[in-house]
Amino acid sequence: MARLLVTGGAGFIGSNFVHHVIEHTAYEVIVLDKLTYAGNRASLAGLPEERVSFVQGDIADGGLVDDLVTAADAVVHYAAESHNDNSLSDPQPFLNTNIIGTFTLLESVRKHGTRMHHVSTDEVYGDLALDDPARFTEETPYNPSSPYSSTKAGSDLLVRAWVRSFGVAATISNCSNNYGPYQHVEKFIPRQITNVLRGHRPKLYGDGRNVRDWIHADDHSSAVLSILENGRIGETYLIGADGERDNKSVVEAILTLMGLPADAYDHVNDRAGHDMRYAIDYTKLRNELNWHPLYRDFERGLQATIDWYRTNEDWWLPAKAATEALYARAGQ
Repeated sequence: MARLLVTGGAGFIGSNFVHHVIEHTAYEVIVLDKLTYAGNRASLAGLPEERVSFVQGDIADGGLVDDLVTAADAVVHYAAESHNDNSLSDPQPFLNTNIIGTFTLLESVRKHGTRMHHVSTDEVYGDLALDDPARFTEETPYNPSSPYSSTKAGSDLLVRAWVRSFGVAATISNCSNNYGPYQHVEKFIPRQITNVLRGHRPKLYGDGRNVRDWIHADDHSSAVLSILENGRIGETYLIGADGERDNKSVVEAILTLMGLPADAYDHVNDRAGHDMRYAIDYTKLRNELNWHPLYRDFERGLQATIDWYRTNEDWWLPAKAATEALYARAGQ
């Protein structure tokens, strides 16, 4: 592989992957991004122009996608509508991007015989009880609970069908919750960090007992690259980092690391259909590809994330006021 097409490469997880590829490989990268509110050209600032090119466009645009796939040796598909709250208010964009967009991409890689890796989420599996010792595995049945997770589940199933029916050379990964640089301030961790930086109190959904399995975006990127280069075609790999924390603990850790009392936050209305617990068993990835996360210490990764938002106010501030206004209207 010499050139990668990265869809959604100006979004949070996609842009982190592009930075990782440029730092750790000799690949060239074509970024395709629609630049919705969650995409930001500034997330690609500083990358070498001779190795990274940018195209603004929609992955549901078959002609454009076909042209870009023709120019690439492999495709890494991050592009997705991904915010649960937004999917509850307006599911339509999630169907257009996550289902139709993935179909469009699959038809193009099928036509050209191009290697593809599809990036998905652990939310397709639904949730686990707090007292359940189990974790999600590649064999866990799908049980999505929101328009977002159901459309991601649908996109996964499309990829599996195109592998089986048409011989598309694809792999899938389902990852736990990411945190790190370049994440939109609507998301849980950057919202709390930027609230503190603006002199406002963090907000916690409900009682904060909901558990997420956190992974730093750098670790997600290294896992995806490993699967792309060495994963078995047709296989699904779960990506995690043993980072289970309840939301209350995360907010309290942010406040403590930022030098404030751990209880200096407000409870707000819970999200409708809020999944209780996610937990990833990444044994297959570890055993088959010898992959291990670098950020095993969640607090260390969280401190690095706080430091990034503290020193990159110009990146996140333009979206902050409008985001908080939307939350305020929802009582959150």
